[in-house]
Amino acid sequence: MDKPKKIKVANLPTKIQKLERLSSFFSDKDIYIKRDDQTGTELSGNKIRKLEYLVKQALDNGCDYLITCGGIQSNHARATACLAATLGIKSLLVLKDNGQKTNGNYFLDNLFGTEIKFITQGDYDKNRIDIMNNEKERLEKAGFKAFVIPEGASNGIGTFGYYEAMEEILSQEKELNIKFDAIVTTVGSGGTFAGLFYANKINKNSAKIIGINVCHDVDYFKDEISKILKASFEYTKEIINFTKEDLSIIDGYVGNGYALSTKEELKFISDFAKMEGIILDPVYTGKAMNGLVQELKKGKLKECKNILFIHTGGLFGLFPKENEFEF
Repeated sequence: MDKPKKIKVANLPTKIQKLERLSSFFSDKDIYIKRDDQTGTELSGNKIRKLEYLVKQALDNGCDYLITCGGIQSNHARATACLAATLGIKSLLVLKDNGQKTNGNYFLDNLFGTEIKFITQGDYDKNRIDIMNNEKERLEKAGFKAFVIPEGASNGIGTFGYYEAMEEILSQEKELNIKFDAIVTTVGSGGTFAGLFYANKINKNSAKIIGINVCHDVDYFKDEISKILKASFEYTKEIINFTKEDLSIIDGYVGNGYALSTKEELKFISDFAKMEGIILDPVYTGKAMNGLVQELKKGKLKECKNILFIHTGGLFGLFPKENEFEF
């Protein structure tokens, strides 16, 4: 396949390890985790895989300013700000203002020297694209050439970050002598799922790609993922046939809402850290891994013995939640 070009900044490939103690709770399951939380330190998490493609496109077009959006603790926004600093260009983040402006990803955003524009939840939901485009026009009048990156870097070209990750997994299966029956990922904007799904189909792999949404609902994400997939076909000219019914997304684990934690979710993150020595985050992986475990306890995924969970990062988003944990 003729894929788009990318810059190379992430620490790849990321390792796969077995969750020994978690697996022991299930007599017929072996659960593994792919450590995409280790793609870097400042650039840690899944977003950098997508940004490698998007920012290559920006640089090829002579852009010197990156604009993107997210929540106050957005991993994607932080990764964008860091990457801009790494490359010696500027960045602007359009963030939802929820009143938490003390630490975590937001602290790092400021450390990287990004410009931040706060908007309301309502404006974010309805007008974020227009607002980013307005900022682009403002910056271009000031002599910069700006490039707008969508929420989560989830668009056609961003898909190839996890297309490549799926190819990486297929290679690691051979090295580890394992065949994964299911690959599970959190779904927050759709791009990670789309890339895994696309590469899985192109490579005629038998694994089931499963998403666990951390916001919105199944119908919303099936629509979004379908759009992202169709946009990605424009780059390769290789179209896969699929229906929305082929997109396997498990709903029911959003909890109190995006980036809002229940006591049960935080307890799960704490218990998991003690059990495996791995830190999950409260926005994405904490909800999704908890969802996977609850599904297995209910007897779901009976046909899947070897299950791989994608750790999409998010460590820095844990620190603003410190006072919500009970020890």
